[in-house]
Formats: sequence, structure tokens, C-alpha cells
Amino acid sequence: MKIVIAGAGAIGGYIGARLAQSGADVTLFARGPHLQAMRERGLRVEGPKEQFEVRPTVTGSLDSVGTADVVVLGVKAHSLTGLAPQLLPLFHADTVVVSTQNGIPWWYFQRHGGEFEGLSLERVDPGGAIASAIEARRVVGSIAYFSTEIESPGVIRHIEGNRLSLGEPDGTKSERCARIAQVLIAAGIRCPVTTKFRQEIWVKLLGNISFNPISALTGATLVRIATHPEASNLVRHVMQETGAVAERLGITLPISIDQRIAGAAKVGEHKTSMLQDVEAGRPMELEAVIGACIELGERLEIPMPATRAVYACAALLNDRLVSPGAASAGTPDAVGPA
Repeated sequence: MKIVIAGAGAIGGYIGARLAQSGADVTLFARGPHLQAMRERGLRVEGPKEQFEVRPTVTGSLDSVGTADVVVLGVKAHSLTGLAPQLLPLFHADTVVVSTQNGIPWWYFQRHGGEFEGLSLERVDPGGAIASAIEARRVVGSIAYFSTEIESPGVIRHIEGNRLSLGEPDGTKSERCARIAQVLIAAGIRCPVTTKFRQEIWVKLLGNISFNPISALTGATLVRIATHPEASNLVRHVMQETGAVAERLGITLPISIDQRIAGAAKVGEHKTSMLQDVEAGRPMELEAVIGACIELGERLEIPMPATRAVYACAALLNDRLVSPGAASAGTPDAVGPA
């Protein structure tokens, strides 16, 4: 199985490093100082339970790779619009594309069924550019439940977690998911395959849509937000509004809001991916995580006052991050477990 990591930053780079360590046929696509460091010194992973270094195949041009069996999208959601059209040289007839982005993915209503089949979310995929470049039949969803960050070019800090869920958008079991999971498991990554992938998206979104922007705005960690009376009350309201959207879409959440908040508190002094982005001067995954849910709320006529208020403040902060000279040149794709 030939695998290309399209965006070998924090999440993609960690997956790629694990695959390279296990002897898999993997190529890492990156740019800038991170690419240069990997070319010169290899890729090093530092963590509380692991330290290793690999010399993977790396590239700064997807045109030079040839076709791949699996393409893992390691960039954040807002970078996909620019990346997707560049993926064409990687595709053969059966190439699988594995998305790792937080929030509601561009493909959510592809192979969905029901009244919303084929619905395009403008906040996630403006003009349908991603869907046009990546055929729906290629997509396999994934959700990362580990926290990593680029400590310095060529060095990835693995903070915690080691699970990457896989699932077909149509909820079926497939041989391709089983084969991809087998390779990832051999690389030391826990990789369950679920037939309830959309449900899992909303369970993670409950935390991302509430804790992430609040942490970005305040600098607070998960446990501090979850245990602060006023902040946790705001989290509860955002989760209730998000849950109402999920319910209208036919999703039955297997976890209560109290359980979701308690689970976040147990993670402890963890900085969410959005807080990491703010501290690094990078734009946040705001539209896929919050904007898309608000867009759905508008379509479904579900009031979302708390979510809109949090979004407005986070959007103002994000404007500063995307202004000229404010964004970091690093690859922005750390994804935390919130």
C-alpha cells in the first residue's frame, strides 16, 4: 500500500512518522522550514512515552510522487480549498482519500441519503472546490484522538492519545477501511473502524465547537473551562444548541452533555488545537468547526444565540491571525482530543 501524507505537520507528520518507523511505503508532503529540516535531519517524534527518529521520503511537490493507494489529508480544513486541486496527480482509479479535519467535513452530505443528500456547506467548501477535486467515492472519514504539535522544524511533540477512528461515509463496512486500519495498527496507532461515523463526528464536535473557541479567546485549558461555573455554563448552552442541530439531522448522541463536559475535564491541563493556533499566530479551523454548524442551524431554523456569540468573538480574533504578517509560516494541523 503506497501512502502519501498530504500535509505532514503535527497530525499528518505524526501518522507519517509512525508509518515510516513500521516500514510502510509512505511519502510526506510538506513545505518551508519543516520540509527542509526533514530533508536534512529526518523527522523526530518526542513524547512522554516515546522518542524516535525516522528518515522518511519527503517532498515539496505532489507532481513528483506518482499515484498513491491512500492519500491522508493532514492539513486543516481551511487549507483544503487550495490543496484539493493539487491532488489529481496522486489519483489512480481506486485511490482512497482519508480526511482528518476537525468539525463537519466537506463530504458530510455525500453518500448521506435522505432529504439533505448532496447538500454543500459554503462555510466548509466555498463554491464546491473540494468536492469537485475529490470524488465522493474516494472518501474515507477519520477522526484523530491524539494531541500533537510541531515543536520545531523536523520535530513533532506527541502530547497524548493514540487513536484514529476510520469510517465509510455511508456507514457500511468495507475492505478498504479494514486494510488501511491494518497498516495503521501495524504502525502502533489504535485504529477502530466504525459504522456510525457521522455520530462520532457530532460527539467530537460537541467539545470542539464549545471548548476550542473559548480556550482560544481566554487562554484557558480544558479542565479550567470545564470547572469554571460561568464558562462551563456557556459550554453547556453551546452544546445544547449543537445537539439540537444534530438531532434534526437524525443523529442520536450516545453521550450526555454532562458526560461530555466531565470527559473534557478529565483530559486536564490540555491546550485545544485552536489555542495552540492562536499562540503560534496561525488561523483557526473556525468555519468547519463553528461556522458550518451555524450554517446548518440557519437552514434548519434552529436558534443558536450562544454559539453565534462565541463565533463572533472568535472570528474577530481570527481576523487578526489571518491579516498580513500575523500568520505563522508553519504547517497548521495540530488536532487535540477535545
